[in-house]
Amino acid sequence: MDRLPFEPVNEPVLVKRKVVTSPKFGCKPEERGIDTLLHYGIFNVDKSRGPTSHQVSAYVQQILGLNKAGHSGTLDPKVTGVLPIAVGEATKIVQSLLLAGKEYVALMHLHKPLDAAKIQQVLRQFVGKITQLPPVKSAVKRQWRQRQVYYISILEIEEQDVLFTVGCQAGTYIRKLIHDMGLALGTGAHMAELRRSRVATFDESTLCTLHDIRDAFWFYQHEKKDKYLRTLIQPVEKGVDHLHKIWIMDSTVDSLCHGANLKVPGIAHLHDAIEKEMPVAIMSLKDELVATGTALMTSEEIMKNEKGIAVSLTRVFMKPGTYPKMEKKE
Repeated sequence: MDRLPFEPVNEPVLVKRKVVTSPKFGCKPEERGIDTLLHYGIFNVDKSRGPTSHQVSAYVQQILGLNKAGHSGTLDPKVTGVLPIAVGEATKIVQSLLLAGKEYVALMHLHKPLDAAKIQQVLRQFVGKITQLPPVKSAVKRQWRQRQVYYISILEIEEQDVLFTVGCQAGTYIRKLIHDMGLALGTGAHMAELRRSRVATFDESTLCTLHDIRDAFWFYQHEKKDKYLRTLIQPVEKGVDHLHKIWIMDSTVDSLCHGANLKVPGIAHLHDAIEKEMPVAIMSLKDELVATGTALMTSEEIMKNEKGIAVSLTRVFMKPGTYPKMEKKE
């Protein structure tokens, strides 16, 4: 199976300290009320042709009557597919998703007929590090830059049309990739159609439309039924499924909510294979997202040491006061 480097992390969980969480504080993500989810959740929207990603985000915000909504990475107006939209306080999570791997299904039209074996041979050459010059109309500075293509899988070749999937690093321009493929093939080529099928761990299995959101929210408002809305909105924690995690003790949570970096004594459990400079998610023992940060120690160092800063925080998600302050020992 083709894999992105941003699949759900399945590394073993190491136990640093055997501790339990108090039922008095916090709440498991799956037990949150719908009002909380509406200000702290993610909709995996199936973007249609026409609107920009910003417009889709604005539509969701308007439908739900919220002050904030944000998308996980721009799709051209003509491109369809997976567009996670975070709402309310969950908009902070889009930074983690913007950098995550993406998967697309693309239809390339060759300008001249070509043997299928030749097509497969040339497309394989584009797996790995490639160099791209962004198109003239783009949201970034137009200069040469490297991007990683994780895999290319040809689904079907029919005459001059080639249907394939591509998994790639964020910021890879598929239209430009297809143009370069056409040059390498010697036939010339252009992108006939494009659909995004994955953003990190968000895929087409959980997609919903703007109409779905509007209808579900109407039922919630007018019929007091939230079951339809609950099937569409996912907790903010879904946005860090692709990150290695560190679980902390209840007594450590509040200090992080006030911006303190994570020190080793506050760690209860952690994923194996954490490396320095790796982005990580810091979780409560109820699997609530507390913060994201950058690892300053490896898993091995965290398990071995009893002091030191393990993670430098980059963004805090949990509100102060959710867990009690740690009492200072006399």
